Amino acid sequence: MRKVKSLKDLEKWREDILLKEKRHEMIVSVCGGTGCQAYDCQQVKEAFQKELTKTKNLKEKVALKVTGCPGFCERGPLVTILPQDIFYQKVKPEDVSEIISKTIQKGKKVERLLFEDSGAKQKLTSANEIPFYRSQMRVLLSRNDLIDPTHIEDYLSVGGYQSLAKALFKMEPTAIIEEIKTSGLRGRGGAGYPTGKKWEDCKKAPGTPKYVICNCDEGDPGAFMDRALMEGNPHSVLEGMLIGAYAIGASQGYIYVRHEYPLAHKNAEIAVQQARKVGLLGKNILDSGFDFDVEISKGGGAFVCGESTALIASIEGRVGEPRSKQVHTVKQGLWGKPTNLNNVETWANVPLIIEKGSEWFSSIGTEKSKGTKIFSLVGKVKNTGLVEVPMGMTLKKIIFDIGGGQQNGKKIKAVQTGGPSGGCIPASLFHLPVDFDSLTEAGSMMGSGGMIVMDEGTCMVDVAKYFVHFLQEESCGKCLPCREGLKRMGGILDDITEGKGDGESLALLQDLAEVVGDTSLCGLGKTAPNPVLSALRYFRSEFEAHIHKKRCPAGVCTPLIQYSISDECTGCGACAKICPTQAIEGKKKQVHHILTELCSKCGSCKDVCKAEAVMIQ
Repeated sequence: MRKVKSLKDLEKWREDILLKEKRHEMIVSVCGGTGCQAYDCQQVKEAFQKELTKTKNLKEKVALKVTGCPGFCERGPLVTILPQDIFYQKVKPEDVSEIISKTIQKGKKVERLLFEDSGAKQKLTSANEIPFYRSQMRVLLSRNDLIDPTHIEDYLSVGGYQSLAKALFKMEPTAIIEEIKTSGLRGRGGAGYPTGKKWEDCKKAPGTPKYVICNCDEGDPGAFMDRALMEGNPHSVLEGMLIGAYAIGASQGYIYVRHEYPLAHKNAEIAVQQARKVGLLGKNILDSGFDFDVEISKGGGAFVCGESTALIASIEGRVGEPRSKQVHTVKQGLWGKPTNLNNVETWANVPLIIEKGSEWFSSIGTEKSKGTKIFSLVGKVKNTGLVEVPMGMTLKKIIFDIGGGQQNGKKIKAVQTGGPSGGCIPASLFHLPVDFDSLTEAGSMMGSGGMIVMDEGTCMVDVAKYFVHFLQEESCGKCLPCREGLKRMGGILDDITEGKGDGESLALLQDLAEVVGDTSLCGLGKTAPNPVLSALRYFRSEFEAHIHKKRCPAGVCTPLIQYSISDECTGCGACAKICPTQAIEGKKKQVHHILTELCSKCGSCKDVCKAEAVMIQ
């Protein structure tokens, strides 16, 4: 690394980096994201290092990079060979020598490591050919598998900090804000508030100093969009913050990282230290007269600290509790001073808008929801991981074209969007475009981008119960509606799933949910009823079955189900062998029977029965 004191120094360094990279004939990118780390990608990287060192002259010709998450997490560890554009999945350390000898030295593919398209019945070489990637529009994630997030040189080689230079030397602060406003960028943290308007309000707010904050505290179950961006491309976030700070007139920034994100925290810290060391943070950046620095603040793991005022309280060293929104943070935020807070994905969009223009950005998406959005697609679909799509793509296209549709033969019946505070949307509404307004009208929300797919084996009453209890535990308890309302709602749902519900349960549940939403202090409480209200709206028959028929249609709520074996039983004995309580009896090749008083309702017998003779009553 070198010190850059001016724009000329920065561009000269970039030229040197690109010249150095031309010496490499090939690049091997190993995904180093959290998902692939769970699949031992570290060992794959070490195997490549060892093999490349062993082979004469190969280490100089081949660049090995440990990169961020490319999105297809369940297929990890992922390895990409460039410029041949070969995508390998589920790579093990023992596969590395074959990749070196076949692909790198001879230009041949290792067929067994390629993705197999079951529909087309063929092996696919490039990531862009794979159905999971084919329908995506990867704008923010496109660089994740090209750069090592711990090397600022890699970010500079793909055009990093050019947007900052453009903002500092070719644009006035008001022009930058106008560009963001014109682009139509809305906050990606959940509320969808116009980013440019927030920046403008903060700039106009009286008082100094002003602050900017990056919110990397996503706590939604199954959501990891911000984590992947911060892990894989932290300099893009940092560059966005620099541009925003210059436009607003801020001199200090904070990146608030969730405690459970150690790799995101580490890479963000490295990025800040590198930017400070080379002169892109600190005093008189690029000899422009602009001063700005960033500190990393680690959260304590409280879900409520994703809310802006609770997050600010946490940075200040106080208990993470929200305050009334009568006074907005753009006027009185951190230490009572004007503060602009955006999430990771919002900040990462800023350099792209400054580089390519507001017209480019606004050409993507819908009339009121511009650009792309990253979703974590998880649950009962064949392909899970991070997907980036243009706003307005339908739920059906995301779930079936990108996600690959149902798994295990069970029909998909719903998708829950927006995290614990989102709603459950039935399959009958999968034609809806995914944007801020459409999801809200359907009783859900976009949130930060969580998307959990559910099939016929999912009980919607149980889903509502799970999210209510999750939010009850995460509530700070400051306001009574949220603290007591969620507790009472959870109790009603517990009774329903245990067969104790009565004719008044649903009316009371509905009333409570509406009161909690109307009277809670912060966004957590106001949106907490969404899972319940949407489930009651679209899946009321399941609630009624639990209450009036004392039956769980999905076979999930154990107090309401009972297993039996039909005459289709072949007497193979597989169920009896696996039963943990020895509740199954019967002779070989004869119909078996379940002893109800001993049955623990674990479902193991149903899972192993090839004759599909085990029934749920």
